[in-house]
Formats: sequence, C-alpha cells, structure tokens
Amino acid sequence: MPDQANRAAVAPPGRPSGERAWRDLVSGRAVGLSATLARFGLWLLAGLYRAGLVIARLRYRLPGAARRVARPVVSVGNLTLGGTGKTPMAALLARIVTEMGGRPVIVSRGYGAASGAPNEEAMELARLCPGVPCVQNRDRWQAIHDWMWRHPCDLAILDDGFQHRRLARDLDIVLVDALQPFGYGHVLPRGLLREPPSALRRADLVVITRADLVGPQEIDALKGRLHGLVRAGVPILVAHHQPSALVRADGSREAPESLRGETVAAACGIGNPEAFRRSLQRLGARVDLWDVFPDHHAYSSADVDRLLSAARSAGLKRLVTTVKDYVKWEPVLADRQKRPAVEIAALEIRMAMVEGEGELRAAVQALLPGAAKGK
Repeated sequence: MPDQANRAAVAPPGRPSGERAWRDLVSGRAVGLSATLARFGLWLLAGLYRAGLVIARLRYRLPGAARRVARPVVSVGNLTLGGTGKTPMAALLARIVTEMGGRPVIVSRGYGAASGAPNEEAMELARLCPGVPCVQNRDRWQAIHDWMWRHPCDLAILDDGFQHRRLARDLDIVLVDALQPFGYGHVLPRGLLREPPSALRRADLVVITRADLVGPQEIDALKGRLHGLVRAGVPILVAHHQPSALVRADGSREAPESLRGETVAAACGIGNPEAFRRSLQRLGARVDLWDVFPDHHAYSSADVDRLLSAARSAGLKRLVTTVKDYVKWEPVLADRQKRPAVEIAALEIRMAMVEGEGELRAAVQALLPGAAKGK
C-alpha cells in the first residue's frame, strides 16, 4: 500500500481488491465495527484451519506417509503466505550445487501456469540460474522421479516445499522474512501464517531474509525468538535481498545504483510489495507513482497501458517493476508496434548470504555424491 510520501497510486479509485481488503483486515489497518466483526469471523475460520493442520500433522507421522525419491531433496519454504525470497534462494542453492560439480533440478508446483507453459517463478529462475532445469508439476514426487530417470541429476531443490510433506526431504530450509516474520500472529485466514511458528521445529536450517531492510536490533530480537522455536543446534542464517542489475526492455543491463537520484514509477504484483518499494528507496530512487497488484496477477494490455499512461502524464521517464512481474509484461509489450515513451526496467534481485554461508554450503555438500563433492 502506498504511504503519504508517494503520489497517489495509479490504480483507479474505488474499493480495493479482495486480496488488498483482506490484508487490510488481518494487518489491523482496517478499523471500525465492521472490520472488528470481520476479523472475529476470520478468527473462527482460522480455528477450523488449525484443526486441519492437526489432522495433517498426525497423518504425516504414519509410516510411509511421505514418499522418498532416489536422490537427495532440499526443500526451500516458509511459514507465511507471500514472498520471503524462496525463488532467489532456490537459485542460490542451484548455483552452489553447480559450483560443487553437482547437477541440480528445481521442482515446483507451477502455481498460476498456463497448460504446458512455465509460470513466472520458472521464468525468473531461468534468468537467475541459466542452464539449470526447472520442472513444474503438482505431484512433486512424480516430477523428480520422471526427471532423474531421463536426465543426469544429483540433487532436487523443492521450491516452496515446507508444507508439501508428501515428499520426503533430506534438508528443510525455512525462510523467515525480517519485515513480516510471523504473519500478524495468526494462521490463515485470520493472518498470513500457513502454519503456527511451532512448525519451525521441523526445520534443519532457518534463514532470515531481507535483513538489509531492518535494523540490527530487530535482527537480534528475531534471532532470539527463532532460537526459542527451532530444535537445539539448528543454525539461523542471515541473508540480504541484493539488487544485482537493472534489466532494460532491450535485454541490456545496468548497475542498480543508476537509479540513485531518479524519480520513477513502480508497480508489482508479488507477495511482499513493500519490500520491493523499500529496495528501490534504498538504492536512492524516489518512487513518485506506486501501484500494487495481487500476487500472481495475470497482466492484461490494459494494465500495462494504464501504468505507462500514468507515468507519462506525471512526466516520469522510467517505470520499474520486479523480474517476476516483467516476465509477464513481456508478451504484452512484444505485441506493440511502437516502443513505449516511458522506459520499462526490471530490478533483478539475488539472495546474498551475510551470515552462515559456510554452514549452508556444508549442508548441501554433505548431500552430494562423492564424485560431485570432489570437483
């Protein structure tokens, strides 16, 4: 949501989208009697959700409930709904495995993908770790099983897999967003938590992401709380979402610092839009127009036209979005006869470990076969 320092969002006036209205409710931004009653109703529904989680937990304690494949599996997941950096983390793991001589495959559910087509996460991964295969299938076990019998494979990386317990894993990495670590303190639909914080006892590694967007005291406090939730000895690592490039529409790249001092329009449809806006501001950009779409939004030509028109009317020369969004804008832009008067650029983000990279690498290396380890 835009703050008072930014010009009004370019979205047309009217009631907020369903997702935005729900987030206003669960965050407490919506006030008044009707909002209070709505939150109470969501709290009652959250009780049913919790009951379902208890049943699922009992189910997965039964022998054979989780199926194992013939290759090591590393899961990257989180506790909350929305973006914590799972895709950049999966890309980092793929690069680490490749550097060690291993042959990784990234496996995801493929949420929002058209039939037979990659979704935005798969397209983003293709940019972040080119050459690493990414397979999409609701049945993650079947996807890995089929891939490893047809292609060389040393390790599978499960993107967004913490709650996908039907597939056994050898290393569970859970990401906790420093900006919004515990989803307003409630499970769905009263809050953003997919599972209560106690589920962190299943984690083998915990990574605090977006640590660069909060102060050191907040990170220390978060570490203290996490140490009380995980099993004894489970490492807690710290990572930054590091802007690595500004990718222009013609495919050229420039340093993200080129945004310093520039006034831009920005728009995104990701799980944590505030993190994207803060990243732009930390680079020294002034975000004068700001718009937020629902996560996994299917952009239309009208959406992009509206964004470009608003930026042009405001006298702005550049519209910045995320790579995840831009890969969905590209087909729309490719149909145009003329190049837009406002330049479109995507801010590429890579995961950078600032604490505990050695522990992460050691955990991955322990899973690779001897031939890969020795390279």
